[in-house]
Amino acid sequence: MENRNIYGWCLAIVCFVVLMIVTPSIPQSQAYHDFADQREFFGIPNTLNVISNFPFLVIGIVGLVLCYHGNYFKLNLQGELWGWSFFFIGVATVAFGSSYYHLKPDDARLVWDRLPMTVAFTSIVAIFIIERIDERKGTVSIAPLVVAGIISILYWRFFDDLRPYALVQFVPCIAIPIMAILLPPMYTHSSYWLWAAGFYLLAKIEEAMDKPIYKWTHHIVSGHTLKHLCAAMVPVFLTLMLARRSIEPERKSLFKVWQVSWIRVKENWHKTERVDCNYSEISTTIEQ
Repeated sequence: MENRNIYGWCLAIVCFVVLMIVTPSIPQSQAYHDFADQREFFGIPNTLNVISNFPFLVIGIVGLVLCYHGNYFKLNLQGELWGWSFFFIGVATVAFGSSYYHLKPDDARLVWDRLPMTVAFTSIVAIFIIERIDERKGTVSIAPLVVAGIISILYWRFFDDLRPYALVQFVPCIAIPIMAILLPPMYTHSSYWLWAAGFYLLAKIEEAMDKPIYKWTHHIVSGHTLKHLCAAMVPVFLTLMLARRSIEPERKSLFKVWQVSWIRVKENWHKTERVDCNYSEISTTIEQ
């Protein structure tokens, strides 16, 4: 088993190196810093893009407190406690990093925006490994994954190449929903993962549509401001999941559950009520 793990890591490293060789570098576009809503209120530059980060601070602190206060989330595994702690710390510090960046957007400040987000992304991957694959492997992977995320930020900053950061950000966005559907969960309320993924996808769409949304709303709110609010819903749903979940007695993947439900729907659909109709002959006599 250990040899298989080593081979797996070696294969992943080889694939990463090959990807870095065959793909061109992705520099940070300076147009990224040109946000639609640059209004200033109460002396705060880019006000709405700054203050819309406040929900991250609230949910991050709430989640971190509940991790330790009376073990409200009932985290029985040490790796889970570490993983969720890193996640909520990352979420809370997003409020400071993103606000600092949006006060005066540039590459130097963008580092502090992306760094806490990367900590949150990578810790979530480790949590998923603990819950769905193997507790020991997931626990051991927390530190390497967080460090890999930090290195991806430093690599981008020093070499102006976003490829490693793109992998750290987008691979979990694809892998986690797939694993949430296909792998049997340890806990109930597994569908909350999909709600969180859906809101993150919506946030990325709003980020890309920053200027059009600002125009469509008649300069009331921009896509980037909405992106912050939708992205903050990700830890909200995960916090609700932690508060409500319990040990899953029958570990069935969401795919299996959906498959069974679909079969039942089809069976009910094909069941038709038999209606017996009695026809009586009606004779008509024409009297002449």
